Amino acid sequence: MALQTPAPQALGYVGVRTKDLGDWASYGCGLLGLQRIDKSRSTLAFRMDDRKQRLIVDADGGEGLSFFGWEAADAAALEGLAAHLDNSGVKIARGARALADERHVTDLIVLNDPLGNRLEIFHGAETSTDPFRPGRSISGFRTGALGLGHVVLNVDTPQTIDRLMAFYRDTLGFRLTDYYSQPFVARFLHLNPRHHSLAFIQTGKNAIHHLMMELFSFDDVGQGYDIALGEAGRVATTLGRHTSDFITSFYSWTPSAFMVEYGWGARSIDVETWQAYERKEGPSMWGHDRAWLSAEDQAKARALRLKNAESGYRRPVQVMEGNYEVMAGVCPWWDSVKSRSAAQ
Repeated sequence: MALQTPAPQALGYVGVRTKDLGDWASYGCGLLGLQRIDKSRSTLAFRMDDRKQRLIVDADGGEGLSFFGWEAADAAALEGLAAHLDNSGVKIARGARALADERHVTDLIVLNDPLGNRLEIFHGAETSTDPFRPGRSISGFRTGALGLGHVVLNVDTPQTIDRLMAFYRDTLGFRLTDYYSQPFVARFLHLNPRHHSLAFIQTGKNAIHHLMMELFSFDDVGQGYDIALGEAGRVATTLGRHTSDFITSFYSWTPSAFMVEYGWGARSIDVETWQAYERKEGPSMWGHDRAWLSAEDQAKARALRLKNAESGYRRPVQVMEGNYEVMAGVCPWWDSVKSRSAAQ
């Protein structure tokens, strides 16, 4: 069912639960390169671009994410979505002025998804006149109209995935990008040209799986990988490249028992013409050994990657203007490879 009122347009911010703010201060600045902008005895906040804040960490003794901030285009879009949700029987609450100030937004509504995840839909995020100053030397994060990045949820059963799809797609207006069934069931949904802002994977439990951040420079990712490799148990998924958004990335464990995917080179899709389809080549072209998978599913994932290699599965690297140089030289073999890829 298509949503007739405005849908959210991007992932704007997230709230993180933790047992120790010190762990997050070190991880957020030292590995991810976020800018720490606020700290009290129980909270910590980070910037990653011109927004006043993108991540809010609360030392409440828990783990995972505590809320997801989805951005509406403007006040009219927020009001239209609030009215639609109310008419659809979804319980919503108006965010108090104090909460809006705390989130650095103009206005927001609050609701829960079918699993009880807290969603805050807002408009009017505040920006800072001070330039973003990363916690380590990085080129910066690809955000803007694409949003903070994407979030992926663990889901226990196919029935739960169906409930979430009915809520996020049919009620909130997210659109299905693609899906697969091996080595695990997954559904990917988009709001803007980012391949997915939200996804569900069936893992046998209900919890946050990972949050993705995209960097401007491939070297930012490689140097972050070196930092993560230097910390015992930090790497959760090795460096690899996805078949979905073509991003090259690795995953690291946060201090809050979920992962951050740290990547470069994700493709953009044409929202107006995109048609959802089933992907049968698995989640990754190469790499991405997943320590969190069962031995059986790891074997399935590896078999799919080896099949991709055997069949010559290739996809163009996604680059931005000014972020690449064209190499000199002509190679008949490489021309034939490109011709085969174009024909697929």
